[in-house]
Amino acid sequence: KQTLLPLLREETSSFIFPWHPAVQRPELQHMMLELLRCIPLLLFLLFVCGLDHFIFSILSIIQHHSFVEYSYQTSHHLSVNVMGTSLMAQLLRTTIGALNTSFDSEVETSNLACLPQPSGMTRQRYLNTFLPLGALAVLCLVQVYPFRLRRAIAAFYFPKREKTRVLFLYNKLLRQRKNFLHLQRGRIARQARQPPGLGTALLDWCRRRWPWLRRCLRRRCAVCGRPETPRHQPCPSPDCGALYCEPCW
Repeated sequence: KQTLLPLLREETSSFIFPWHPAVQRPELQHMMLELLRCIPLLLFLLFVCGLDHFIFSILSIIQHHSFVEYSYQTSHHLSVNVMGTSLMAQLLRTTIGALNTSFDSEVETSNLACLPQPSGMTRQRYLNTFLPLGALAVLCLVQVYPFRLRRAIAAFYFPKREKTRVLFLYNKLLRQRKNFLHLQRGRIARQARQPPGLGTALLDWCRRRWPWLRRCLRRRCAVCGRPETPRHQPCPSPDCGALYCEPCW
């Protein structure tokens, strides 16, 4: 509740607001871990698809450049001519003349049956292969919104436990805020003891020399780093040039 414990700017980034549509910082870390787990699957699919395409290319080259066609032709002619008009000549013509044959043969064959017949994957098959991985990545992005319901479901079934959790969170915030202010005071004190750098001193001199440059060379809050606005409060100490926003001051 904003009326009970208004959050500081640094505290807002560590909480998840259920009605905020954007992915917030605590959810972003978990979402990135889930997406990193999808990278090995993506690399494996890319390796398998690349290996498939490589093998298909090799087999296709073998199929196109190893094709051999054979053509075999043969011709056989046997003719026995018996001359004369005698009875023996006629007898020989009737017996030996039956041996007269003529034979022509032509055979064509190839090694097509021995060659590989590769079949490449189509774009639709590649799309069907990567579609589950894409759906998994989308689920990693969308799962942050159903996860926000876990606290509401647990609070519905265990209202007493929810009250204990809220009180614990409230006290934890108070302790963190107290420690935060203590740590920031020590950090700012250490910065004040250090001599200003050449760049910082030059910028401060330019700001004092030309006041119109303050719109471009805006300083930031010494605690939270918020850019300078007219509501920022400078440190009252004359030797300190620190600037603080209204909540930090």
